[in-house]
Amino acid sequence: MSNFVASVGMEVHAELNTQSKMFCRCPVSFGGEPNTRVCPICMGLPGTLPVPNRKAIELVLKTALALNCTIAMHSIFHRKNYFYPDLPKGYQVSQYGDTNPLGYDGYLEIPGPDGETKRVKIRRVHLEEDTGKLMHLPSGGSGVDYNRAGVPLMEIVTEFPPDITTPDEAKDYLTQLRQTLLYLGVCDGKMEEGSLRCEPNISVRIEGTDKYGTKTELKNLNSFRSVQMGVQFEVRRQIAVIEGGGTVAQETRGWNEQKEASYLMRIKEAENDYRYFPDPDLVPMCFDDEYIESLRATLPELPLAKLRRYENDLGLSTYDAGVIAADLNRVEFFEAAMELGGDPKAVCNWLTGDFAKLLNDQGLMPRESKITAAHIVELTKLIADNTISGKTAKDVFAKAFKDGRMPSEIVKESGATQISDDSVIRNLILDVLNANPEAVTKYKSGQMNVKGFLVGQVMRSSGGRANPEMVQKIVSEELEK
Repeated sequence: MSNFVASVGMEVHAELNTQSKMFCRCPVSFGGEPNTRVCPICMGLPGTLPVPNRKAIELVLKTALALNCTIAMHSIFHRKNYFYPDLPKGYQVSQYGDTNPLGYDGYLEIPGPDGETKRVKIRRVHLEEDTGKLMHLPSGGSGVDYNRAGVPLMEIVTEFPPDITTPDEAKDYLTQLRQTLLYLGVCDGKMEEGSLRCEPNISVRIEGTDKYGTKTELKNLNSFRSVQMGVQFEVRRQIAVIEGGGTVAQETRGWNEQKEASYLMRIKEAENDYRYFPDPDLVPMCFDDEYIESLRATLPELPLAKLRRYENDLGLSTYDAGVIAADLNRVEFFEAAMELGGDPKAVCNWLTGDFAKLLNDQGLMPRESKITAAHIVELTKLIADNTISGKTAKDVFAKAFKDGRMPSEIVKESGATQISDDSVIRNLILDVLNANPEAVTKYKSGQMNVKGFLVGQVMRSSGGRANPEMVQKIVSEELEK
């Protein structure tokens, strides 16, 4: 049996964070009554003239810069011609060519499991308009909602031959790209609402051969799991076709989430079937160096750079740094805590542990809760200077989450400070040992596990306030006498 190698090209569509559509003033939002956010321009009625959305162009340029692309200083729109019910004009305004898209010849680095990074080359980043949405009606038949038609859409396409060779890499690429778009603020990344959609192009070839296999395209995958599972299924399916003596057809396939299987939608069109030509109604976009550099200056620290800084400068593990950097809400909270002098590891533990659980239980974002970065920094300092124990801290934090009081105030009110006085703890321990002579005898006869029982009794008698480390140490000292 031959060994096969997979190749995965990625086409990602991201709806841009603009208030209005690409070529008209119709508002952009999700859901709502069908066909209520439309006008003669986005419906393509005769005699209408489009005007490009400057904000959408700016967002694509920022993305192209973040993806290390060359910027097309002179770029034009094209008409991509095909006839389908969700396309009211009979064509889609898009961009065509190798060096005409707003950004081309870039790359995105994705973190690998071994701490290394892999560079995935980007072929182009271009701007186009979205299509409408076909809907199956409850009464039977189909309808079309054109509310989405004309929404600014950015397409990011990886280079050929593809750098991605496994389902896991496909998922990691999409994860890193989505994080980048969120950091830039160009897309809300809500895959479940269709504002970020992925279309992998998958092919297989026998290992050692230079000729790439025929590709199939999976349409509009809207979750990381769908991308991973879809690529995995298509690789298996294509290998089975080839080993069965068949030929893989170039086709567009849908994805059935319930069956975890792809299905034929249509035979894949060739590029020349779309009859691309420059749109005569839209003027060229021309930029100068000063404008491009002004956009570059607004770019934030990007996810991978932030992750590496958390590792190298703050001493977080790769896992902890990745968990924080993956969520902008956590990033905002964590960095506010760092500005207040918080210990990185301690803050990270609370942010991803007790705080995350309480937020999840309440369905809240960090900024929507009564807890601020100052609460967590103060709490970790109370633990670090032995004012309270870790166990007490959990109770204090739960109260702070509920009513917003500062941890020091709660500790002062409840008298929950940790006992770290050697003589006080030693007296507590002596009382426990005197009250449990059988346990002491068992320890001295070699049953070392009874020490845990005695430590527990000391902690109970102190109301959980005794310093656990000191209790462990002094119990050992007294038992060895």
